[in-house]
Amino acid sequence: MKRLLILVVALFWTLPARAEIAIQEVTSPGGITAWLVEEHALPFMALEIRFRGGASLDAPGKRGATVLMSGLIEEGAGDMDARGFAEAREALAASFRFDAHDDAFTISAQFLTENRDAAVALLRTALTQPRFDTDAIERVRGQVLSHLTSRETDPMAMVSDRFSRLAFGEHPYGSYSSGTPDSVSALTRNDIVAAFNGAIARDRIYVGAVGDISAEALGTLLDDLFGDLPETGAAIPDRVEFSLGDGVTVVDFDTPQSVARFGHVGITRDDPDFFAAYVVNEILGGSGFNSRLMDEVREKRGLTYGIGTYLIPMDLSEYMIGQVSSQNDTMAEVVEVVRAEWARMAQTGVSAEELASAQTYLTGAYPLRFDGNGPIANIMVGMQMQGLPLDYIATRNDQIMAVTLDEANRVAARIYDPEALHFVIVGRPEGVSSTE
Repeated sequence: MKRLLILVVALFWTLPARAEIAIQEVTSPGGITAWLVEEHALPFMALEIRFRGGASLDAPGKRGATVLMSGLIEEGAGDMDARGFAEAREALAASFRFDAHDDAFTISAQFLTENRDAAVALLRTALTQPRFDTDAIERVRGQVLSHLTSRETDPMAMVSDRFSRLAFGEHPYGSYSSGTPDSVSALTRNDIVAAFNGAIARDRIYVGAVGDISAEALGTLLDDLFGDLPETGAAIPDRVEFSLGDGVTVVDFDTPQSVARFGHVGITRDDPDFFAAYVVNEILGGSGFNSRLMDEVREKRGLTYGIGTYLIPMDLSEYMIGQVSSQNDTMAEVVEVVRAEWARMAQTGVSAEELASAQTYLTGAYPLRFDGNGPIANIMVGMQMQGLPLDYIATRNDQIMAVTLDEANRVAARIYDPEALHFVIVGRPEGVSSTE
């Protein structure tokens, strides 16, 4: 019980002096690289692991295989069935979480220092000897199918799926990562094994470690955990261009409130203008209540409870989107206001006051992300996958503050294109019809 209490406390432990997080790059004797933040205040550590590729590696006709596989990793490994593996993990007061996203297969692991070797050995067994027992496959398949069935009548899911299909076609980005009821029902154990072999390999590993461990010990851990993995996995798919042009697509669905997703091509994470684009997006439709779209659509007109816009720089494409819900009889006005604000941003940019406010918010909110060992490890893995430098955490706010008014307005004119904006709307919006 005491060990479990320490783990729970550690999960919410916040490292001191967040602005001075010291990241070390560690390379194991076997050549595996990780980023480490040492913190010995508690006998606990967090590991965040990413294998690049994720659900985008699904073979044609096998959509959902990687996601289904991720749900089966803990359902038995080595000589342990699902119950045996769960009991072994719980006896160690360890926590493992496996997941698959469009661009990465992810593992989050937390464990106590005293159980580190045993926890790593258990995780290694899951990564090298998964059982994929028939009963486990059917149980997890049933859970996925239940989720997929519920999405078929969820307007939020429907608008996301249609937008993705129109934007990316037959590329993996064009379909939901968990698949469809038909594709998941047809998956065999061999498909799941193939998805595992394609996703888990040494040529695509990124690791962030935070907590009670030295660089030398982490090097040993990396080789123990990953040394037996295959060198290479499945080929990463080719890049895909965002192909959705301007217009409106209405998906008829009997509901009193329509849901809209809108957007066009975006900007890559390594583009020199990314920070300016990030700040400008915050002004147009960012996370706070002070964005232009929140002011125009919600505060002035009362057309929605919320609206937001987002830059989406994926590994294989990039786009910018927004999403909003409104009553069927007001969605036409929402579309009109969004188009007008999109055009205003492109044509006149932002004011000095808006820029200063956005910079203050973004720099002030940034330290709040570092609220535990796990979140810090997660941020470090994201930095690695995006090709960011070791000192990014220390310099990020400076780069936000360095965006000038002239730069912000130049970038706004560059990236916002009201003539390319496309709306996908699920519902029965009055006064709006498809332009296809």
